[in-house]
Amino acid sequence: MSRITAVSVVALKTFPLFHGLSDEALDAVARVSMMRRVARGQSALTAGDRPDYVYLVLTGSLKVVVSDEDGREVILSILGQGELFGEMAMFDEQPRSASVVAVMPSDLVLISKQDFRRIMEGSFDVSWRIMCNLAERLRYADRKIESLALMDVYGRVARLLIEMAEDVGGETVLARRLSKQDIAKMIGASREMVSRVMKDLGQRGLIEERADGIVLRERLSEV
Repeated sequence: MSRITAVSVVALKTFPLFHGLSDEALDAVARVSMMRRVARGQSALTAGDRPDYVYLVLTGSLKVVVSDEDGREVILSILGQGELFGEMAMFDEQPRSASVVAVMPSDLVLISKQDFRRIMEGSFDVSWRIMCNLAERLRYADRKIESLALMDVYGRVARLLIEMAEDVGGETVLARRLSKQDIAKMIGASREMVSRVMKDLGQRGLIEERADGIVLRERLSEV
């Protein structure tokens, strides 16, 4: 069962969304926030739910998924520390369009949509960052549609790895834990095909799978 606790100003300062807010403003946010721990495999929210809260990821990792009546699942995105989800609830009264499930134990900050609207009204910076976040999500959706329509599985795997990787000590690394099955569900392919593609990319020296993540080589962008 989820554990609900209070949220500190120190915790809120870790979120890029609130950068630049005064301690007084952050204290006001903290007073209308609560923290919930979600166990691995537990749903933070479910498609069809009422849109009551906006969520921020303090720790952990979660996947945004949609599924059909037969249980087949598509992963729309992976969320990590500092990211926001559920914010579309502030703009309409439609039910949740996807489920969000913890990939590992995760701590989430919850703010009711009414309180979050008041926060946006009081801070142009927060409102602007929300709009930028939505714009980036739309761009990501456009790229995903493009890759599904125009790229083979090699190209889709390569694009996903490149988009999710970050610079770590001068190397391009995908440090987030992604199984072959997760990758398959994100790009619309079978796990077996993804395994073959990843093995081939490794044999060609385009990626290196290590304990700390997947290291990408520069030539991967040419796939």
